[in-house]
Amino acid sequence: MNGALSGKVRWYIVVVFAVAMAWVESAVVYYLRSMIHRLEPYQPNPLPEVGGFGQVEFIREAATLLMLLAVGVLAGRTWRSRLGFAVIAFGVWDIFYYVFLWAIYGWPHSLLDWDILFLIPLPWWGPVWAPMSIAVLMILWGTLACRSEATPTRGEGSWLEWGLCGVGMALALYTFMADSLQAVGRGVEGLRNMLPSRFNWPVFLAALVLMAVPVFAVWGQSRTQPTACQLIPPDSSD
Repeated sequence: MNGALSGKVRWYIVVVFAVAMAWVESAVVYYLRSMIHRLEPYQPNPLPEVGGFGQVEFIREAATLLMLLAVGVLAGRTWRSRLGFAVIAFGVWDIFYYVFLWAIYGWPHSLLDWDILFLIPLPWWGPVWAPMSIAVLMILWGTLACRSEATPTRGEGSWLEWGLCGVGMALALYTFMADSLQAVGRGVEGLRNMLPSRFNWPVFLAALVLMAVPVFAVWGQSRTQPTACQLIPPDSSD
């Protein structure tokens, strides 16, 4: 079915899906935080044990990732563009998740507010701007990758590019989970009650630069090669 739609149309469909999914996610998080009186994530006892919420949250997060991956697989025509559409969906969803939380109940108050970003495999903590900056990179890379889905390119990127990106991802994950890793020795209660005190800005900024390497690499390819599935500007099939 996606063969009848241009790249630009499929890009917009994926974005609309991700925005709608972000509202659903924001609403669910708002309900959960209201029920456990944690509308402000950064407060004492941030992860109280309430019934089976913990197990349900783990599965919900995994299901969210599967949904974002599925829409990418459905929208793309090649494995490169499928991955591209999936990361576009993830980036748009992540940004609008915070936009809608702010619209629903006025949080976050600023991009510097701490948030619990993820629970798998340990709680991730970071200021709101950190995941949003990664989301911007994902949207940029995904869009550039999808533009050339029908045009042969020099492979899928060099090992060096993706190696540097992998190092950046590892560093970013470390900054998000550094406090949780230190709290592991204190058991489940230690993890549940842990509050981070400092975000490692220099390491995260270095990680962000490394994760941007594939973005610049794909951008360079798009400037030197014709694209058969243009998103910007529109192609003649629209």
